[in-house]
Amino acid sequence: MVSIHVAGQDKTKQLSDWEIRWDSNQNELKLTCHFPSGKRYSRPLSECEVTPCRDVHGMLVAKKEGSVYSATERVTILGEKYGLIRYPNNQSVYAKKLTDIELVPATTLTNDALFHYFVAVAKARSEHAMAVEKSIADNVVRQFEKILPHADTVLQAYCTAKMQERVPQGNYIYPFGINESQLKAVEHAFTSQISLIEGPPGTGKTQTILNIIANIMLRGESVAILSNNNAAVENVYEKLAKHGLDHVVAKLGNKDNREAFFTDGTTTLQEELPPKPSIAQIQTVLATLKQQLHTQNEMVQLQAEIDELKIEKSYLRQWQSDNKVDTSASLDKYRLSPAKAVELMVYLAYINERKIKKITLKDRIELLFNHWILRMKPFSSAEQRNTMIYALQLHYYEQTLQDKKAQLAALQEMLKQDNFTTLLDELTNSSMIYLKHHLREHIPAQANFDAKNYRQRFDDFIKRYPIIGSGTHSIVNSIGTGAVLDYVIIDEASQQDIVPGVLALGCARNLIVVGDSKQLAHIPATVGIPSPHEFYDCEKYSLLASCMGVFHNSLPRTLLKEHYRCHPRIIQFCNQQYYDNQLIPMRQDNGEEALTLIVTARGNHTRNNSNLRELDSVLKVFEMQDGVEWDKTQSRGFIAPFRAQVRLSDSHLPCDFINDTVHKFQGRECEEIVFSTVLDKKQSSQRKLGFVDDARMINVAVSRAQHKFTLVTGDDVFTTNNGHIAALVRYMEYYADKKQIHRAIVVSAFDLLYKEYDQSLQALNERLRPTDSKFKSEQIIADILRSAMSQEPYQALMFHSQIALNQLAAPSNDALTEREQQFLINRASCDFVIYFKVGKTPLGVIEVDGGYHDSPEQAERDALKNSILAKVNIPLLRLRTIGSHIEEKVTTFIATWARKTN
Repeated sequence: MVSIHVAGQDKTKQLSDWEIRWDSNQNELKLTCHFPSGKRYSRPLSECEVTPCRDVHGMLVAKKEGSVYSATERVTILGEKYGLIRYPNNQSVYAKKLTDIELVPATTLTNDALFHYFVAVAKARSEHAMAVEKSIADNVVRQFEKILPHADTVLQAYCTAKMQERVPQGNYIYPFGINESQLKAVEHAFTSQISLIEGPPGTGKTQTILNIIANIMLRGESVAILSNNNAAVENVYEKLAKHGLDHVVAKLGNKDNREAFFTDGTTTLQEELPPKPSIAQIQTVLATLKQQLHTQNEMVQLQAEIDELKIEKSYLRQWQSDNKVDTSASLDKYRLSPAKAVELMVYLAYINERKIKKITLKDRIELLFNHWILRMKPFSSAEQRNTMIYALQLHYYEQTLQDKKAQLAALQEMLKQDNFTTLLDELTNSSMIYLKHHLREHIPAQANFDAKNYRQRFDDFIKRYPIIGSGTHSIVNSIGTGAVLDYVIIDEASQQDIVPGVLALGCARNLIVVGDSKQLAHIPATVGIPSPHEFYDCEKYSLLASCMGVFHNSLPRTLLKEHYRCHPRIIQFCNQQYYDNQLIPMRQDNGEEALTLIVTARGNHTRNNSNLRELDSVLKVFEMQDGVEWDKTQSRGFIAPFRAQVRLSDSHLPCDFINDTVHKFQGRECEEIVFSTVLDKKQSSQRKLGFVDDARMINVAVSRAQHKFTLVTGDDVFTTNNGHIAALVRYMEYYADKKQIHRAIVVSAFDLLYKEYDQSLQALNERLRPTDSKFKSEQIIADILRSAMSQEPYQALMFHSQIALNQLAAPSNDALTEREQQFLINRASCDFVIYFKVGKTPLGVIEVDGGYHDSPEQAERDALKNSILAKVNIPLLRLRTIGSHIEEKVTTFIATWARKTN
C-alpha cells in the first residue's frame, strides 16, 4: 500500500491521486497532490516521502514498446508508480511513470570472458590492418563499446547457448511466391529465437527472406537485412523495389550510404490497390496449397527418377548389344512386377550357379509358388535361363518406367484438376495486396528525418522504415547505441566472420541465419588469440558454423530443397555428392548437352599456379564447335582456384568471358561455366591438391552454371585421392554425351620430355535383413557393408548383391581362356560388388565362402572367378564363414577407395 507524507504529514487518505513532475522554473522535481474536491498543490519532492520506495541497479530503460535502451546507474521506484532514473555520468534525475517505460535487467555479458575475447580479436585485427581496412577495423572496435548487455538480445542467447522460447502466431502470407521447403523455412523463422535456413545454390534464398520480411512487417515489427556481401543485400533491395515496397526500406550502412539515403529522399505507396482480401481467405488458399506443393515435389522427383532409369536402361542395352546377348524370351504371360522380376532373376542366377543339369523338384516348387510359373520348359537349360535373365533385366526397366510414368501422369492430372497454378497465383497476389493494404494503414506517410536526427528519433524512424539495410561492419552505427530491433537476418552467413557478425546479434531479439555450410567459408584474419570456448573461435568458424556448433540440434534448421538455377544434369552432381539427394531440380531436362569434360594430355603443364595447356584445350573445343553459333546474349564464365590462371585466361579466352576465382564467383552465376583445375600430377603438392579438391570449392564451381558446365582437368591428377574432382569426372563420364568428352585433344612435341555367438552380437543379429539374401551369412556381410559405408570416409561407396560376373567382365575379352569364357556365359555371379555412388564404377568384389566351397567342384569355380576378376583388374576379397575379424577385413578392403582427407 502506498503512503504519501508531505512535510512530515501523512496525506495518504486525503488524496485522490498523486504525480511527480519536473518543474522547469524551479529546476527541481515536485510531487503534486490531487484532492477529491479537484484542488491540488505541489511541493518539492525533497520535502516529501513516498513509500514503498526501493532502488534497483544495473537496469536498462526504454520507452514502452520502444526500441532504444539506455544504461542506468540507479532507478528509484516510488510507490510502484514512478521511477526516478539516474544515468551514468549525469547529475540529473528523471521521473518517469512505470507504465510509460520498460526496465530490463542488464546482464553480465559485456564483463564475461567471451565478450572480452571478441573485443580482443577486433582490436588485434585493427592493429594489424592496413589503410582502408584499418578504418573499418577501428570502427568495429568502437561499435563493440556501444553494445548494451540486454537480456533479450540474440547476443545474450548466443554467448550463453540458451535460446528463449517463441510462440508462433500463424496467419502467414507469401507475397513473393512459395514452394514446400520455403514455406517451412518461413514458419520455422517464427518458432525460435534463432533459426537457420540452409540455402544450397539456386534454391531461392532471397525469395524466402522476402517472405519472412513480409510477415515481420505484418506483425508490426522491425528487421535488419545484413551481409558482408553487398550484392546479397542489393538483391533484396531490387526485389522489394520491383514490387513497389522500397518505400519502407532504409538503406543505411556506412556514412556515405546513410547520407545518400536521406539525400535521395523516399516515396510512399502510390499505386491503386484492389479491395483488401481477408486473412481468412488467404489461409484457406494456403491450407489447400500445402498438400499441392508436396505433390508438386513428388512429381518433380518422379521425373528425375524416370530420367535416371532411362540412362541406366540405355547403358544396359548398350552392354547387351556389345556382348550380343539373347534377350528374345517372352515375359508377357508372367505379368511380373519390377520387384518380382528381380526376385526371379536372382533365383535363376542361383540355379545356374549350382551347375545342375536339370531343374530340381525344389526349384519347381519355388518357381510355382513364388512366381506362378507352371511350365518349366523355358527354364530347362542354363542357356535358356540366361536368355530369360537378360530379358528380365530389360523388363525390369521397362516396367519400372511404365509404372513411374503412370504415377507421374496421375500427379500431373491431380494438380491440373486442383487448379494448382491458379491457386498459387491467387495466394501470391492476395498476399501482396493484403501486405500493401497493411502498410498503407500502418506506415506513416511523412518521413521528416535526416542523417543527423533519425537516431535521436529512432522509435519513430523504425515505424516509418521497418526494414533496415546495412553491412555487419556498420549496423550499430546505423541504428544507434542501445537500439534493439525485433529481427536481424544475416545472409551469406557461411562467409560471415564471427567478428564483426556478433555486433548484429547485440542489436536484435531474434536472428535468422541464412547460408550454406557446403559452400565456401570466410577466410578470417589470423591474430592467434585463443577462444575461451570451442565453437566461438573466430579463426576456425564462420558465424554460420559457430551457431550450428553452439546450439547443435536445438537450432531449428530448414533445408531449401527446390533448385531452380541449374540444368538437372548439372545440379544432380552436387545433389548426389554433397546434399544426399535432398535437392529437387525444378528445371526440366529436355536432353540438352549440359556437360562437357575436357581431359588434357599427360605432362607437366602447370607453372606458377597457371596451366596454359588447359586453356589451349578449351580453345580447341571451341574450335571444334565452330559450326555452333554462340548466343551473345548469354553469359559465359571462366573460373579457377588460382588467381594466376584467371590472369592467364584474360589474354587467351574470348573477351565475352567473365573470368574470376571460384571464391570471388560465389553468389554469381552464368549460363555457361568453364572450370579449370589447373594442377598436374607431377608438380602438385598434397596441400595444393587438397585446396583445389575441397568439397566446398567444387560445389560452388559446379553450381555457378545455369545451362552448361565444362570441366577441364589433367589426366589422372586427382584420381588417387578418390575425392570430389575424381567423383565429378566419373559423373561426367557416366552422364555426358560421349561426343562431349574430349581427351588429350591438344598434344605437343615437347610432351616427349615428360615420364571384417555371444550376447555382444545380439544387436547385429537384430539388424539383419532377410531381404538382403536367403543366406544369413550374406545378410551379415550386407549389414557390415551398410554400417561401414555410413561412415564419412566411405560415404562415396555403395554395394549391390548377386551381380552377374559377365557384367563385370565381357565373355569376348581376348585375355580370357575358353573355360573362363564358358564360365561367364553360364551366368556365374558375385555375392557383393562395391561401387562408387557417383558414376557407378565397379571397384571390388566380396565373396562369402561357406563349407561347400571346400568341394573340388566349387574350388574349381572359385579359381575361375578369381582368375577372371584379376584379368579385368577388379580386386577380390574372399571371406570364409569359419573366419574371424570380419568387420576389420571388410573395412580394410573398402579403405582402398575411401575418400582421402588432407
